[in-house]
Amino acid sequence: MIGLTAEGTPLRDASEVADFARRCFRPSAADQVGVELEFLVFDRRAAARHVPLARVERAIPALPGGSRVTFEPGGQLELSGPAGPLPEALAGLAADVAAVRDGLRAAGLALGGVGLDPVRPARRQLHLPRYEAMAEYLGVPYGALMMCSTASIQVNLDLGEHPEARWERAHALGPVLMAAFANSPLSGGKPCGWMSGRQAVWDRLDRTRTAPVPASGDPAADWAEYLLDARLMLVREDEGRYRPVRDGSTFRDWLAASGGRRPTAEDLAYHATTIFPPVRPRGWLEIRYLDAQHPETWPVCAAVTHALITDDRAADAALAAAEQHLGPYQEFWGVAARCGLADPRLARAAEAGFRAALEALPRLGAGPGLVGEVAAFADRHVTTGRSPAADLMDLMSGRRVSTWLNDEGRE
Repeated sequence: MIGLTAEGTPLRDASEVADFARRCFRPSAADQVGVELEFLVFDRRAAARHVPLARVERAIPALPGGSRVTFEPGGQLELSGPAGPLPEALAGLAADVAAVRDGLRAAGLALGGVGLDPVRPARRQLHLPRYEAMAEYLGVPYGALMMCSTASIQVNLDLGEHPEARWERAHALGPVLMAAFANSPLSGGKPCGWMSGRQAVWDRLDRTRTAPVPASGDPAADWAEYLLDARLMLVREDEGRYRPVRDGSTFRDWLAASGGRRPTAEDLAYHATTIFPPVRPRGWLEIRYLDAQHPETWPVCAAVTHALITDDRAADAALAAAEQHLGPYQEFWGVAARCGLADPRLARAAEAGFRAALEALPRLGAGPGLVGEVAAFADRHVTTGRSPAADLMDLMSGRRVSTWLNDEGRE
């Protein structure tokens, strides 16, 4: 087993993994939200052409809302807004999205608000050592697709005074939220068979690191077991060198090994950054199962997710509806990804959830504009049982994908 050469005290046993897991669930009196938006970037005149990162970087102006700009391996643009109360967090990030859209438009580019590239093959543009090792570990085609062709919205939420309650809500409502915002039905210029093709890609990766964390009622214990049983993806030999682990070893195996260097706390913390379940605890909750949305409608996704997980009254109503219409939520992750709101059970649960969110948003400081956007989304998608993916497929019917992408860039 090849380990890190970083300094650190070796872990004694699995009890220290349990300590690390408990620290990931510390209660918080704050109630902030942070949003990370990923977008595919397209050339308005040639949507099937990959856009070089340098061209995108030159087009991005100074951002008024203070978002951090980063890029995913395939050149996907990520905007990470500062965390704050819901209205402030969304307003600042919206200002930055608007500035980026203007800058890209002037350069002949457009943001693509979809969860899976509908037309271009996977091609990696960033060749950092971590990505080289990750690509080798994950393989093709799904590793390449995940790294280079997918885009999501990540909603980061404080754990509140009762972390176990928010952890349970984030999972129990996951299929409903995934279905409501499913927005990646195309790949290679044609339907891929899933409303959330992005989630289908994730489901085909190493399930020891992408499956939902099993629930026993003790989130910290469940997370500790997940960390122990996840396979080692790669190890950092020094600051600039990473090596994939191809023998199927888990962190538990490394901890139990009698020979060689034992893993340290630094090793464990790094291992946790290579694990990607739909909900990941990091001292806050990362909601990771949401497809990227159109540049004008992403605030709806963030606001509804925040309301249903952090507002007790809204959560109770949404959970009751999910239990009534779905039963055990664990069985519906795949249904949500494949069918979206076309599944009537998910549609009914989503209707109740959106009603609860609309009632909660004013309590969370949302103004009439945001509440109106949520209501309009519900009327267009939830009441009709049509995830955004269904509209996208209709727009593609009889038309070239590249034409639609150019049209979206001019909205």
